[in-house]
Amino acid sequence: MIIWEVLLCLVALLAFWVSHCVYSWKNPHCHGKLPPGSMGFPLIGETVQFFTPNHSLYDIPPFIRSRMVRYGSLFRTSLVGRKVVVSVDPEINHQIFQQEGKSFVICYTESFSEIIGRKSLLVYHEMAHKYLKNLILHLVGPANLKAKLIHEMDESTRTRLHSWASHGNIVDIKEATSNMVFEYFAKKLISYDECKTSKKLKDNYNAFMSGLISFPINIPGTAYHACLEGRKNALKVIKDTMEGRKNCNINHGDFLDYLVEEVRKEDTILSEEIAVNMIFLLLFAAYETTSTAITLAIKFISDHPQVLIQLTREHEGILKSRENKNSEITWQEYKSMTFTHMVINETLRLANIVPGIFRKAVKDVEMNGFTIPAGWLVMVVPAITHLDPDKYDDPLLF
Repeated sequence: MIIWEVLLCLVALLAFWVSHCVYSWKNPHCHGKLPPGSMGFPLIGETVQFFTPNHSLYDIPPFIRSRMVRYGSLFRTSLVGRKVVVSVDPEINHQIFQQEGKSFVICYTESFSEIIGRKSLLVYHEMAHKYLKNLILHLVGPANLKAKLIHEMDESTRTRLHSWASHGNIVDIKEATSNMVFEYFAKKLISYDECKTSKKLKDNYNAFMSGLISFPINIPGTAYHACLEGRKNALKVIKDTMEGRKNCNINHGDFLDYLVEEVRKEDTILSEEIAVNMIFLLLFAAYETTSTAITLAIKFISDHPQVLIQLTREHEGILKSRENKNSEITWQEYKSMTFTHMVINETLRLANIVPGIFRKAVKDVEMNGFTIPAGWLVMVVPAITHLDPDKYDDPLLF
């Protein structure tokens, strides 16, 4: 009898403890008024709902849209074990970025930090971030764009277009542009040529991409595990290439040469590990976002014949003004492509390649009558600015 009474007490205590934990999870402590929302289930929060696939190419993700309708432009949730406030308010988003380094700092969820690397450019703050950004401008800054990149991309694009046309087959635009952009930037960054090595760098990036937006369960066979393995293998290729450069006096003229020289300086904050992670992230950002934007641009142009007509007219006008129609594109010609730039900007507006930008509150922050507690993550959704119905009569119309 006594044993049953003890067991009953233990069960009652356990039930009380579980109820207390669930209540505390669903009603987080805050010194002010929390934004409305739901914290979901303990520990996993609303992670499963967050990773629901978005079947639209350029609309707001269903997770964000449904909660906007229910809670408004600022709401709370929990993702992969972290408490998060999501902002789809353009004014609040602007305030968050204005207070970066004061009330907010760059921060990501544990699983995303694991994916992109803890030495990635994305996780550095203030001065270190500015320093690394200046290094990247050496590669893709306006001066290099004008002097080299525009001519190199012109030659690479012409070569690919002639190749696609000569085969006479159906071209998978996404795959073809991915290969074109990847090969160009891999050569520009580390002089990588897949035809001359057995290390298939792009296969590793494809594995990385397949699990980038996936539920964070690191078990063989899952997309998340494949993602981490792809990243590890790609980093090894880049690291091995860098190791070879350190003992080589040959000038390859690529970005890696520049980073190796920077690492050798006594007053630098750039380590080999940071340099390798920087190249990995740059190659990912360059090839995936660019190929996606090109694919969408072709789709939009194909869906709107009048846009194609006007683009053709603009480019034929440039060709007629040339002495040699087969000459390279000039900077002046590039700057004169007014309608082309409009098409590019509209494509980028709808592409919404970046689903969210994360920051962490370093202190309690009051916004729109609500409190974002210190330690919470804030997810800024940039797509909302591009799809704001107050600015566009039909935000999804190209």
